[in-house]
Amino acid sequence: MDERSDDEDKDALAGLSSAPAPPRKSHSLSQQLRGTSAQKRHQLRKHSLDDVHVTMNVVNADPYYDSSDDDFFPYSSNTTSASSNMTMSAEEYVSSSHRLDQSLCMEGGVDYHEPGSSRESQPLPEFIGSGGGTGIFRVPTRAAVHPGRPPCLELRPHPLRETQVGRFLRTIACTKTQLWAGQEGGVRVWNLKDVFEPGCGLGGRVLRGDEDAAPYYESANTSPAMFLMVDVGNKLIWSGHKDGKIRSWKMDQPLDASTPFKEGLSWQAHRAPVLAMVMTSYGDMWSGSEGGVIKIWPWESIEKSLSLKPEERHMAALLVERSCIDLRSQVTVNGVCSISSQDVKCLLSDNFRAKVWCTGSMSFSLWDARTRELVKVFNVDGQIENRVDMSSVQQDQASVEDEMKVKFVSTTKKEKSQGFLQRSRNAIMGAADAVRRVATRGAGAFVEDAKKTEALVLTADGMIWSGCTNGLLVQWDGNGNRVQDFNHHPSAVQCFCTFGARIYVGYASGHIQVLDLEGNLIARWVAHSSPVIKLAVGTGCIYSLATHGGIRGWNMKSPGPSDDILRSELAAKESIYTRRDNVRILIGSWNVGQGRASHGSLMSWLGSAVPDVGIVVVGLQEVEMGAGFLAMSAAKETVGLEGSSVGHWWLDNIGKALEEGKTFERMGSRQLAGLLISLWVRKNLRTHVGDIDAGAVPCGFGRAIGNKGGVGLRIRVYDRIMCFVNCHLAAHLEAVNRRNADFDHIYRNMVFNRSSLLNTAAAGVSTAVNTVRTTNAAGSNSEEAARPELAEADVVVFLGDFNYRLFGISYDEARDFVSQRCFDWLREKDQLRAEMKAGKVFQGMREALIRFPPTYKFERHQAGLAGYDAGEKKRIPAWCDRIIYRDNRSAPVSECSLECPVVSAILQYDACMDVTDSDHKPVRCKLTVQIAHVDRSVRRGEFGEIIRSNERIRSMLEELNYVPETSVNTNNIILQNQDTSILRITNKCVKDMAIFKIICEGHSTVKEDGEEPDYRPRGANGFPRWLEVTPAAGMIKPEQSAEVSVHHEEFHTLEEFVDGIPQNWWCEDTRDKEVILLVNVQGSCSAQTYTHRIRVRHCFSAKTVSRIDSKSNSSRKGQGSPVHKQPANTSSETNSTNP
Repeated sequence: MDERSDDEDKDALAGLSSAPAPPRKSHSLSQQLRGTSAQKRHQLRKHSLDDVHVTMNVVNADPYYDSSDDDFFPYSSNTTSASSNMTMSAEEYVSSSHRLDQSLCMEGGVDYHEPGSSRESQPLPEFIGSGGGTGIFRVPTRAAVHPGRPPCLELRPHPLRETQVGRFLRTIACTKTQLWAGQEGGVRVWNLKDVFEPGCGLGGRVLRGDEDAAPYYESANTSPAMFLMVDVGNKLIWSGHKDGKIRSWKMDQPLDASTPFKEGLSWQAHRAPVLAMVMTSYGDMWSGSEGGVIKIWPWESIEKSLSLKPEERHMAALLVERSCIDLRSQVTVNGVCSISSQDVKCLLSDNFRAKVWCTGSMSFSLWDARTRELVKVFNVDGQIENRVDMSSVQQDQASVEDEMKVKFVSTTKKEKSQGFLQRSRNAIMGAADAVRRVATRGAGAFVEDAKKTEALVLTADGMIWSGCTNGLLVQWDGNGNRVQDFNHHPSAVQCFCTFGARIYVGYASGHIQVLDLEGNLIARWVAHSSPVIKLAVGTGCIYSLATHGGIRGWNMKSPGPSDDILRSELAAKESIYTRRDNVRILIGSWNVGQGRASHGSLMSWLGSAVPDVGIVVVGLQEVEMGAGFLAMSAAKETVGLEGSSVGHWWLDNIGKALEEGKTFERMGSRQLAGLLISLWVRKNLRTHVGDIDAGAVPCGFGRAIGNKGGVGLRIRVYDRIMCFVNCHLAAHLEAVNRRNADFDHIYRNMVFNRSSLLNTAAAGVSTAVNTVRTTNAAGSNSEEAARPELAEADVVVFLGDFNYRLFGISYDEARDFVSQRCFDWLREKDQLRAEMKAGKVFQGMREALIRFPPTYKFERHQAGLAGYDAGEKKRIPAWCDRIIYRDNRSAPVSECSLECPVVSAILQYDACMDVTDSDHKPVRCKLTVQIAHVDRSVRRGEFGEIIRSNERIRSMLEELNYVPETSVNTNNIILQNQDTSILRITNKCVKDMAIFKIICEGHSTVKEDGEEPDYRPRGANGFPRWLEVTPAAGMIKPEQSAEVSVHHEEFHTLEEFVDGIPQNWWCEDTRDKEVILLVNVQGSCSAQTYTHRIRVRHCFSAKTVSRIDSKSNSSRKGQGSPVHKQPANTSSETNSTNP
């Protein structure tokens, strides 16, 4: 079949040269091919397998990396394995169970593959190719503790994707005592005091995927939570949901693991999903949705609704819904809107200047938080947008109309003279182009997608930072002026968070970077194996959430000296949390030659070998061929479709042979033209296998058609990554270089993602951010950055019709040796063996010693060795069908450990010679795989024990409690109408900056009878609308002061609220008002804060002012200004947040 299908593309691929190979010692195959095959049949061989040397040297390993979560990513390590210079001769076979000086003839010997034989479970000797110690073929390094990143708290270890159907985590938010997460079925919460506690394990109260997670509690089922927001003042968590509702949840409420907790106040906020939320500096809630819709929910109505009883829930929701202010409608005149119609990506409250930033993908709008007026609209380049956007419907209609006029009305005479078909084609193409242009038009029309804004954050110095899809970080001032750009990483920015004087950036590549306020890079590391979609500041930790659902906590002092202590202490406890498991894998390959197999053939090939295996991988070639099918397959691939009816027939019938549904479960498959690979898992192993992805690389007809190429599947087994690639390489005896080039092309370009043929019931569907792999990660050297995905797997298995032939031998000679069943001399004529010896292909990979007859080429339905091709061409028998693998071993023999987590051996490698349905014989290989992995629950407990017990670490973490000494000039401020008072905050420290933030603890109306005021907090400790505090946050340099303006401002509207009741007439509240301001002070890198309390009172009459002044003066006699001194620690004034 190969020659017939490849004749047409022979010329197209003839120019392909072999891939560059590392230095090697051997003569070229082209010289071997020039040798004559007329030599005597019984000529004495140059070497004998009796003299084979069994290599038993173990190469000392440098510090490796833990692959359990970062297995697909290049690591920035300067260490090189000692095996990088290891060169193995092709004559070196390794075996851990017996010498190789035994006869290789099958007669009279014990067949390893016969069930019940004494050597059934003994590993077979293996041949190792050269060139596996360097470059992209170097074995990935592993370790018990990752040396390239800070040790972390694995709050929720990476769960298998298949376990997260309907439960994917989308966002996180953190308070001082709890970590909240929004998921597809509601919300969940962790108490931070329990983060080091062990998980419930399999069979516990939690579902699969969370058995190793720290104990948590889940809410009653709701619509997927899209966004979470913390309201510390009212001890509430606000969540925005896919169904357009906003819900509230109580912080720190008593929880029962057996009973889901329920929401509080909820209302229908939007028709579309709630994409962003924020509490402004005045306590109002703003929410954004699709189409650029922005709504304000005044705090007065929310406060009133929260005070209602649970049975009045409907009335509470109605009260909030009726108070809504639609900002988009307010800035729309005659159907023309001043802001973009793009979906709202982010909402940010600028507490320094009482502003609100609203971000779309291509534009920004700046609003006044107090007056709710639009201040400015500008694009991603910082240019002010004076033009206005029409509504999306009007814009689409106008654009389509304009395009149609251009395409159809303004036709030239030449176009009119064209034929009907040509004019129809032009019309269709013109309409398609018009639709495309309309679809891409919006604010900042035709701006490159790479400039899209993905995240926004406010830093301690009052600057705003935005992150783009091309990795660009943009710094803005508070007025929306673009200050400067930074580019430290090429991957898309996904999220931000700030702590003190540090900025944390999460990327789609899984990296986290730490910057200072000047944009200088402090540190970076690979945090997860998938995009970091959310960062949250917690108690002593920065928590990160990845798309796969894993949550990790990073110490605020990292990177630092404590990391080295933690790393060494944790590595010393390796034996406590290391677990080992064994899995047997059956791999089968068959070129079916466009035919179909009987059930008996499938049972002979697969069914008879599966009783003791846990995973079955089947690769087929030439499932379906023909020019029409290949063209259709290529067209379907371009739009993400795959598979065929013949392919499904094979999957169904293989499933029957494996007793699918009863014994095995199909995890997934991938088809590329005539190539098909599928994977089954035994049901009792199913809980440890998942995260299946697929990939395909065409190699035929200019690297575009799938008649040649490779299809692959990637799975996670016991937290280790295994890749299986089914290949069909270039045909013909002389096309050795083309085959080598095909392998190299597949190895370098195989990229795994979700396949349409994966078992969706098992794999699940995630609506989270799609995984984006970056092959040029910043911080990695060029060699590491270019490492393909296959290079980072723990196990790689290549199977298929590789098409390597026997050289330097005639048809009759080959038949002669095959009939004698002695294959040692034939192996010396194997092209693949010679190329692997030279390090030109399958570098560093392993194959068992071949002890079965060549599997190509046979006459169909003709049994026995007499079935070899006896036609006109008399193709020389060859071992075209092969199975080759590599694991984590960098040396021929290695012990299984976290440094070498996967060690494999071949128990069976044979061909099913009794199967006659194709011109190829099916081959199969049985691997026994020993896997070392980490018990995440146990390691988390050990991690916590080290932090609690190690005095050096404790003393280092105590630095987080340092707060600079500060003072304020007064703790009492009295204002009349339009009065302004200056609050001066002085930093008395000589070395560290002081970071302050002013919030409102509560506000009250002063009662005439002299009763104690009842202070009520607004949303997120916002200010009342009559009070302006500018700036409400900032940084103070050592031995300097900051002046804060505290100003009373008249504020009246037609829709004024008094005690939560809307007033529909002009009114003026003449009662005196009072607020308590809290000035929270912390250091540039401290988790502890010190609080100054300032009483601010607005007196409506001068008479009241004089009375209060007399009281204040008498009470302040003999008192100085409030001062915070360090290290004196007043518990009533200090918020301790020890890690």
